[in-house]
Amino acid sequence: MTHNKKRKSVHGFTLLEMTIVVIIISILFLLSVPNIQKTLAIVNQKGCAAIEKVADAAILEYRLEYGEYPGSAQDLVNAGLLSENQLSCDGFRSLTIVNGQAVME
Repeated sequence: MTHNKKRKSVHGFTLLEMTIVVIIISILFLLSVPNIQKTLAIVNQKGCAAIEKVADAAILEYRLEYGEYPGSAQDLVNAGLLSENQLSCDGFRSLTIVNGQAVME
């Protein structure tokens, strides 16, 4: 008495198929990294420009309150018009005042 049992065919992924999928995902990731870095640079640039605009408004307010332009950006902090965090941008540039205008250098 023989039983003819049909074996169920178990399908899975081969090592080659898994390797190809990992390679494709890696390539897609590597292609997206430069876009992410470019976006971060744009965000930093716009953030620095926003700080300059806020500082320009603070300079104007300082001039209206004290009748003169501030001698330095620290004067704006001492007057409570800016915070210490707003004196620098992206870790490299710092806020300075040139001819009554805020400039990130």
